[in-house]
Amino acid sequence: MPKETGKKVIARNRKARHDYHIEDTWEAGLVLTGTEVKSLREGRASLTDGFALIFQNEAWLEGVYIPEYLQGTWTNHAARRRRKLLLHRDEILRISQKVKESGRTLIPLELYFDGSRVKVEIALARGKREWDKRQSLREAQDKREAERAMKSKQYR
Repeated sequence: MPKETGKKVIARNRKARHDYHIEDTWEAGLVLTGTEVKSLREGRASLTDGFALIFQNEAWLEGVYIPEYLQGTWTNHAARRRRKLLLHRDEILRISQKVKESGRTLIPLELYFDGSRVKVEIALARGKREWDKRQSLREAQDKREAERAMKSKQYR
C-alpha cells in the first residue's frame, strides 16, 4: 500500500479569524487513539469550542469535538477528551511566555492530515472587541465592492 502524501484538511475554525487577532501560529502533532483517527478519516471533527493550554511544561488541546467512531466497540473514545499536543520543549516555553501576557490565548485554526499523521495548527490570539469585528467586516465589504467596480470597469 503506497504512503499518503500531501495535506488533507479535516476541519477549519473559520470563526477564529473573525473573533481573534492572530499573532503567531505553530504546527503541532496530536496524540490520538485508533478510533479517533478512524473518525477523522471520515472527515468528522469540530474546532469551534477548542482551545489549547500549557500545563506543567506540556501542551494540551481541549474542547475539540471528534465524534465517536460508528463501528467502534468498547474501545471507543470520549468525544471531547483532553488531547496532548506534540511540540518541542523550547516551543512550549516560548508559547507559555507569550500566553502569560494579558489577553492572549491559544486556539486551534486547522486540523489536517500531513501524510498519515494528524496535525493541528494552533495560533496565539488576542480577542477582538465588537467594534474591531464590525470594522474588519466593513473593510472586507469595501474591498469586495472595489474589486467588483474594477472588474466591471475592465469589461467596458
